[in-house]
Amino acid sequence: MVYKRATSLSLELDLYWIKPPDTNPKGQSIPLVIWIHGGGWRGGYRQDCRDALSLIEIGFAVASVSYRLSHQATYPAQIEDCRAAVRWLRANGEYYNLDTSRFGAWGVSAGGHLAALLGTTSGQDRWQVGDHPNQSSDVQAVCDWFGPTDFFRMNDITGTIDHESADSPESMLIGGPIRRHRAKVIAANPITYISNTTPPFLIMHGQDDKTVLPNQSELLHKALKRAGINSELILLNNFGHGFSSEQTEVVKSFFNEHLGKG
Repeated sequence: MVYKRATSLSLELDLYWIKPPDTNPKGQSIPLVIWIHGGGWRGGYRQDCRDALSLIEIGFAVASVSYRLSHQATYPAQIEDCRAAVRWLRANGEYYNLDTSRFGAWGVSAGGHLAALLGTTSGQDRWQVGDHPNQSSDVQAVCDWFGPTDFFRMNDITGTIDHESADSPESMLIGGPIRRHRAKVIAANPITYISNTTPPFLIMHGQDDKTVLPNQSELLHKALKRAGINSELILLNNFGHGFSSEQTEVVKSFFNEHLGKG
């Protein structure tokens, strides 16, 4: 389904759910989790959403969204697209039997960054670009799997990527070396926007991740806790930049706790 047109691009999302009466015999509206794929903001596919589809088993709908990649448009196009997808889903929520008061976001790597941005900017009037301006772009819970959160701290420890080089994923997203675009980097960091309207977070990261260092999740978690936001950080031993399907059980419990009771 096309949720937004940006110049010559048609941005699409896929919606997955089990229709009543299979898991919803009373025909009640159901909560939704928006899945945002990774790929360094320059690759990846919305169809790569197997982990998120496990939520269908517990009565959730899942929307997997595409967004403009960094070779198509630089930041903030990506978060503008994700927020437009949230608004489109709310505008069409009644048709698809969605509970528009129970939306969550779950992203992995670059998608974790965008999911975190959706969360920390919830309750704020930012990036309302595109259709359905009367609809909210807020989400009520966020799961961030090893997403960047503070670009200036990504080189704190040597990893496999020099994140400050001109061809790093972060520099390509911003449109130039991050140290030369300080204001734009600050505007891209989810930590920048934490407020009392930020929803609960589940943050998960592999201790052996050399692509996005675990400090990125630690920094976000500490900033959320300082602001009094409900945040849980899980650092997993023997995992790098990726998890196994077993980790989805924790995510299912998190979303069920915060969104599952209508």
